[in-house]
Amino acid sequence: MRLIFIRHGDPDYVRDSLTEKGWREADCLAERVARWDVTRVYCSPLGRARDTASRSLEKLGMEAEILPWLEEFSLPVPDPAGGTRIPWDLFPSEWTREEQMFDRNRFTEAPQYASSPLPQAYAAVCAGLDGLLAAHGYVRDGGFYRAVRPNGDTLVFFCHFGITMTLMGHLLNLSPVPLWHGMFMAPTGVTILASEERHGDEAYFRCQVMGDTQHLTAAGEPVSPSGYFTDVFSK
Repeated sequence: MRLIFIRHGDPDYVRDSLTEKGWREADCLAERVARWDVTRVYCSPLGRARDTASRSLEKLGMEAEILPWLEEFSLPVPDPAGGTRIPWDLFPSEWTREEQMFDRNRFTEAPQYASSPLPQAYAAVCAGLDGLLAAHGYVRDGGFYRAVRPNGDTLVFFCHFGITMTLMGHLLNLSPVPLWHGMFMAPTGVTILASEERHGDEAYFRCQVMGDTQHLTAAGEPVSPSGYFTDVFSK
């Protein structure tokens, strides 16, 4: 089985849609997605993800199932300075010194998370993914999956950076905290995980591609955030 997570295009957060650039990115992405043998498409309920998916769905001649738990993982957590922040926007000094943050079983108990809605939300997200995979023949068994109906299905998820890192943490048995703070996905970045079954029905997902944007570079579309890769790495 192959799981493909796609971040939305360059966002217009005010309107929860895409910028003009974001729509161009969605068009470039659609040309790439149209070449895939897609089994099912799933989408976040948020507008920027749905708008991004719309161009690919048109090319595929398919519809997406909207999954509430694919919404961005941006629930509020306490800010030590007052107010709230999102869970993947902490300063290095706030999370690297907390050993719990690196423990996949205990990061939800860390001081900045324990009193927030995060523990319950994380459990719901993991349950949502496991339920979907079970419906496709892969049943969670502790830290891996049982391929009770092994298959080559390709499931495509149009969603967001934070939720993708959250789901990857669950799939790979990692705390999502270092992923949230140490990884990057440009708009319309493509991340691919594929199951590997080498011992009976035991299945584990390997990350094959992380945040790839070849569809943008091939079309001559600069990678977002605007100018970053071009300014830093190009001559």
